[in-house]
Amino acid sequence: MYLRLAKRALLETDKRLVAKFAWLMGYKGLRSVVKHKSRLKRGEFFPPFLYISVINSCNLRCQGCWVDVAAKQEKIDIAAMDSLLNQAKAMGNSFFGILGGEPFMHADLLEIFARHPDAYFQVFTNGHFITDEVAKELRRLGNVTPLISIEGSEIISDERRGRGGVYSKSIEGIENCTRNKLLTGVCTSLCQTNYDDLLQEKWIDRLIEMGVFYTWYHIYRIVGPEPNPQLALTPEQQYQARKFVVEMRCKKPIAIIDAYYDADGNALCPAATGFTHHISPYGDIEPCPVIQFAKESIHDERPLKEVFNESEFLRGFRELAAGSTRGCIILERPDLLNEYARKNEAKDTTVRGAAYQELDELQTNPSQYNPGREVPEKSWAYWLLKKFAFHDYGAYGRHFELKNWRPTIKDGEAINQSPSHPPLVQLETTIPTSADK
Repeated sequence: MYLRLAKRALLETDKRLVAKFAWLMGYKGLRSVVKHKSRLKRGEFFPPFLYISVINSCNLRCQGCWVDVAAKQEKIDIAAMDSLLNQAKAMGNSFFGILGGEPFMHADLLEIFARHPDAYFQVFTNGHFITDEVAKELRRLGNVTPLISIEGSEIISDERRGRGGVYSKSIEGIENCTRNKLLTGVCTSLCQTNYDDLLQEKWIDRLIEMGVFYTWYHIYRIVGPEPNPQLALTPEQQYQARKFVVEMRCKKPIAIIDAYYDADGNALCPAATGFTHHISPYGDIEPCPVIQFAKESIHDERPLKEVFNESEFLRGFRELAAGSTRGCIILERPDLLNEYARKNEAKDTTVRGAAYQELDELQTNPSQYNPGREVPEKSWAYWLLKKFAFHDYGAYGRHFELKNWRPTIKDGEAINQSPSHPPLVQLETTIPTSADK
């Protein structure tokens, strides 16, 4: 399988792009993790990877979206991006995830990429603005990988995205990328309406036929002004999705990414472990894209190094999240997150000004943490990579105890009950505030 994947990389892509990926994302990306580990040993903090939402605007209106896409356009301008990227690079970072809204609606996006040839960018996009000309420019730049979202079959995808013709336009974007020999990815937010269609071997085969080199299965998050809880996966479906990913990694010549498990199959949250945090289009520094609360901004007068290292709000969040669950706190314990944000007087970073109300209305839901059903990596390459670069960095060892975890209760029963865990245990958690630090 590895030889077939290497053959695809050599024959189906621009070799210069493969070399830049290996240097910027491979070598320098792993080096950023080494620097992160060294900082932690010194009691310092700066996340090795950053996700940046460069703009709030989008041409689509997707189910469950948490971004204020219909609000007045706000974007991080070139000067602010230069400052942000340069400060992060000075800390050893080289990889940045670019989100929106729709990132390609940012008029200066390609210029930003061009100004930072020593960094690598993964762009989460619907693909509608990736014309042949844009794809050619991305190939010339060489430091960008487009990650194009497909949300199901044509009918389902268009329903999920809020209008007709979305699926075909996204496929066109993929074709423009692969025709220009870009390292192209496809991501899917797995939910009830696309689970049966896209969590399939035949879908993986089709991606390979199209020239796609990696795919990423997210799990639908119940957040935002219209959370659509009926779309959420059950614990059994999340377990089967994990098994599918592990099996396909050993079988198919395509990279398959996940963001929720370590090498031994233990669930984790990248924001709780400090692996990554998020920058909003307004410059707010948030725990992750779906948790829209902040106490600091990239526009603060302090250097970004000091902001991240001294942020009591982010530190307290990491401790609370890691102490509550190995899964997703906004799914499992929106009540704790709500109380924490209120006690720390965190700013609601949404334009709609309804983030607190939305948390008030959320019900507890299962996330990726389902103790007793861990699925370890079977691929030696993925196992080694995760052992080195994608684990909990000691966060759960310091803060988490299974006895304090509360299973998700539906209709009076625990639906993700650990065999060794007594039912209906109430979590006793101290909500940190700035005054506690």
